Amino acid sequence: MKFYDHPGKRNVCGDRIREARLRQRLSQTDLCRKLQLVGIGMNRDCISKIESGDRFVADFEVITMADVLEVPVLWLLGIE
Repeated sequence: MKFYDHPGKRNVCGDRIREARLRQRLSQTDLCRKLQLVGIGMNRDCISKIESGDRFVADFEVITMADVLEVPVLWLLGIE
C-alpha cells in the first residue's frame, strides 16, 4: 500500500482543521463527538494525527469536517 505525502504530510487540510477547531473553541474531543453524531467514527487520537499531518483524510471526512466546523471545503483544502 502506498502512502501519499504532500511535503512531509499525509494531508493538506490538517492545519486548517486545527485553525477552524480553535476558532470555535472546540477541543479535539469535542470535535470527535460532533463527528460521531453525524456518523464519522473518529477518536481524539485520529484528530491529533490529522492535524499534525500524520494521517490521510478521506474525501468524505473532509466534507463532513467542513460541515461540522462550518467552513467551506475549499478553505479546508487551502483553496481560497
